[in-house]
Amino acid sequence: MKLAANPFTRAIREKKKQIGLWISLSSNFAAEVVASSGYDWVLVDIEHSPNDFFSVLGQLQVFAATKTTAIVRPDWNDPVQVKRLLDLGAPGLLFPMIQTVEEAEKAVASTRYPPRAIRGVSGGTRATKFGRVTDYVDRVEDETTVILQLETAAAVGRAEEIAAVDGVSGIFFGPADIAADLGKVGKPMDPEVWGIIKPAAKKLIEMGVPVGTLVLDPKFAAELLNDGFTFVACGVDTPLLANAADDLLAQVQGELS
Repeated sequence: MKLAANPFTRAIREKKKQIGLWISLSSNFAAEVVASSGYDWVLVDIEHSPNDFFSVLGQLQVFAATKTTAIVRPDWNDPVQVKRLLDLGAPGLLFPMIQTVEEAEKAVASTRYPPRAIRGVSGGTRATKFGRVTDYVDRVEDETTVILQLETAAAVGRAEEIAAVDGVSGIFFGPADIAADLGKVGKPMDPEVWGIIKPAAKKLIEMGVPVGTLVLDPKFAAELLNDGFTFVACGVDTPLLANAADDLLAQVQGELS
């Protein structure tokens, strides 16, 4: 048995626009609700949700049955957690709060085997279909998506150096934390935030580096994709549910006499 190709890794290499959705409800059942929507990718979030390894596993199993690639965000640049997520079969990882070239190198190293890096070796995992995938060690590094998230003005200033680290698949800009770093917490759409992100993104795009982000405005998401961003998430499951519930209640209340 051969390792399946990762469509998201290949798509962003080819600069094909990829529309994504943030998944924070930490439930395989909730994931199944959106799994058939047809998003190119989703982000299963550990950093800001109550996910654990078993809940992530359930969600990976859900999305594995669809054409949507599930990228997982660990809560930190932790090689031990990364090892376990890769053994679970995560097709890709988004590393939060990468600040320096050294941190970027550490992130990539946790996804690569010795002798050139530090990922622990285990053959009987879900990632290898419990030992059945015969070419796993030869191909997994080429198929696994490794995305680094820049979340401060200083990190954005080092974007070109960080993106140049061997093994980096793409760079993700985190506007919410960049806004906070600028003293504008809660204002991810502030012009100053995008005045920092857009020039850095343009340089990376010119270098051929895939760039992505998360925004909650679908028109702005499309604008970014049309301007050269490769992968953009345009919503988060929790506010989508909250807003729909609030709107429904308001509609009924508005009809009351």
